[in-house]
Amino acid sequence: MLIITGTFRLPPANLDKARPVMAAMVAASRAEPGCLRYSYGEDVLDPGLIHVTEHWADQASLAAHGASPHIREWRATWPGLGIGARDLTLFEAGAGRPI
Repeated sequence: MLIITGTFRLPPANLDKARPVMAAMVAASRAEPGCLRYSYGEDVLDPGLIHVTEHWADQASLAAHGASPHIREWRATWPGLGIGARDLTLFEAGAGRPI
């Protein structure tokens, strides 16, 4: 399994405009084969800081995600929304277990 975690930033004044765009990206990504988890979450203490969590079954699924039309559309919205300061890290993980 591949896990991506990290953050990106946008101006807090753009959050209302960004939420439906982020929701569309999350929904389209969750529908992809090999997507096990995909979420964006607003930081409660730092407005405009968005936390990213992605879990992918394998590298092929992640590569297909990177080439998908919805990710191209998502990235095209970044300048208008002021999205920047991306800080994402990819981890390879074995089988998980509940704690």
